[in-house]
Amino acid sequence: MKYKSIMALLMGATMLACNTAEKKTETDKGDPIIGKASPEIENGIMTPEVLYSFGRVSDVQVSPDKSKILYGVTYVSIEQNKTNRELFTVNIDGSDKKQITETPKSENNAVWINGGNKIAFLSSESGSMQIWEMNANGSGRKQISDIEGGVNGFSYSPDEKKVMYIKNVKYGEHTVDVYPDLPKASGRIIDDLMYKHWDQWVEEIPHTFVADYDGAKLTNDTDILNGEPYESPMLPFGGTEQIAWSPDSKTIAYTCRKKKGVEYALSTNSDIYLYNIETKETQNLTESMMGYDINPVFSPDGKYIAWQSMERDGYESDKNRMFVMNLATKEKIYVTEKFDYNTDYLAWNDNESIYFISCVEAKTHIFKAFIHTKEINQITKGDFDYESFGITGDKLVALRHSLSAPNEIYAVNPTTGEATDISLENKDILNQLKMGKVEERWITTTDNKKMLTWVVYPPNFDPNKKYPAILYCQGGPQSTVSQFWSYRWNLQMMAANGYIIVAPNRRGLPGFGQEWLEQISKDYGGQNMKDYLTAIDTLAKEPFVDESKLGCTGASYGGFSTYWLAGNHNKRFKAFLAHAGIFNLEAQYLETEEMWFANWDLGGSFWDRNNSIAQRSYANSPHKFIDKWDTPIMITHGELDYRILASQGMMAFNAAKLKGIPTRMLIFPNENHWISQPQNGILFQREFAHWFDTFLK
Repeated sequence: MKYKSIMALLMGATMLACNTAEKKTETDKGDPIIGKASPEIENGIMTPEVLYSFGRVSDVQVSPDKSKILYGVTYVSIEQNKTNRELFTVNIDGSDKKQITETPKSENNAVWINGGNKIAFLSSESGSMQIWEMNANGSGRKQISDIEGGVNGFSYSPDEKKVMYIKNVKYGEHTVDVYPDLPKASGRIIDDLMYKHWDQWVEEIPHTFVADYDGAKLTNDTDILNGEPYESPMLPFGGTEQIAWSPDSKTIAYTCRKKKGVEYALSTNSDIYLYNIETKETQNLTESMMGYDINPVFSPDGKYIAWQSMERDGYESDKNRMFVMNLATKEKIYVTEKFDYNTDYLAWNDNESIYFISCVEAKTHIFKAFIHTKEINQITKGDFDYESFGITGDKLVALRHSLSAPNEIYAVNPTTGEATDISLENKDILNQLKMGKVEERWITTTDNKKMLTWVVYPPNFDPNKKYPAILYCQGGPQSTVSQFWSYRWNLQMMAANGYIIVAPNRRGLPGFGQEWLEQISKDYGGQNMKDYLTAIDTLAKEPFVDESKLGCTGASYGGFSTYWLAGNHNKRFKAFLAHAGIFNLEAQYLETEEMWFANWDLGGSFWDRNNSIAQRSYANSPHKFIDKWDTPIMITHGELDYRILASQGMMAFNAAKLKGIPTRMLIFPNENHWISQPQNGILFQREFAHWFDTFLK
């Protein structure tokens, strides 16, 4: 069947009320408001359009009196090719749910203020992202900031007499500074490293500002890093979680890596700093700690500060430890010393204990740590992931998702771990869908260890039939294959196309202890590849798997894995698809920006001939095995990806084409390492299905 005919069938089969995400209401400006979608799904099978109909729940905030929660839901319009975020409130027991905004401009970073009588949030309604306030019911909106260039994030001091906000400031010397008579020249003059990062040229960096607030406007703005060429919060992902107010509103703790240029590109050594609002003095709390130190949180009484800390400089996937410091004595407590897993999302319960999130055996749950005894208790259990939470006193309210459901808000009993869905945002869609069964399997590896592998079955699975199977290769390389929900690499979406999906927690993933995690560094073509092959070989023996119709896919390091397996699979697979993958490790070493990552994971530079570890890494570069490529392969990549340049994908495509192998390339000129725009996401899902259907069905 020709490609155009297949696409016509796909589009016809997935036609649903895609435009229901656009409400008929219009603003004075005539902009249609993007709201909740209500697709009608006749056969119960997931499609790309259904996937993009889910409301995306995020950012749960508990009211000061612990009775309500505030949260946002992002809705998608495929037709408009954009999203819109609205705000909701609901009682802790799930009653009295209300949508309090309905605008064409997203409301972000929303928090309770004024004892819960008001809400502050970010909106671009005035033309740039500024801080706004409104009553708790959504009425009485007013803009309180007018910051040139806009605001990236904010938080009010506990006494609400000051506001901390984040804005970009100029970084380095620009071409127009050198040649003011050439204001339209587009060339960038570069003389140091980290001139690009993930998806942007580094011409601005975020700084943290503090301003007085009288209830009407901000005044006396102060840049707490004035004159310093450093980021706080840190690029590319840092936000307000990296900055914290002391309970007495007199101090700000912030995260910063005070390095630039080559030094910045080689090091992960960030620190926690205390900034005194009155004296404007800054103190480094973690100067002797050499890895990432991030995300400070003050205890309720202000006597302690907790943060996440990695031990080794240059190793971005080191164990994320929990430390607590007595601010009077500067004594440090390594709270999770006996806990062999990462810690994330720290929140003080009282002055003696802290709740946190950790991934253990591919499930991310809520734990409680006692800082002086170092006792750690697991609060929740089950086949799902908790993403974040807030404390209400007798309950936790938490965001939770799984391989079969997107984020919803749950009320969690901190004693029993029992949870109740209180947002129910996507109940109507989920009730219409037939999700595939998700199975946890423990497979014996080539070195006689046990590896957890998720197996996702197609909807309406019939054990008497034979199905094609796809091996899913995870990126990172040190990012978990937990009960994750993704709008690109959605395992249920893949399974809905009629495939058995095999997703192993191979060597190099967190959640199975530090030894399991660290094995992958400097061994990219080694044990983790054996783990992948063990997983697919094991499932291929099942009577319901067609061993002659196996595929392989992945992104980033998963793309590297796909390229590598294409040259080392001994004809196991019939089709490959790689997104944003590393194809040529030597080129990658000099193309990427975060050199600490390349140095740690690869062992060093490729020109260091005396470095046997590095030489082994580069000998395992996928491009070294092109002579063995003999299987159809599709490549996708974003041209705004400065982490792994699109040239990596283009090289792989050119090589396959020159070898005469069936190949296809999908390039996104306006996407980065991810695919974020709705129509591009739909396009990717359609091409993904078409490619594997062509060779595996």
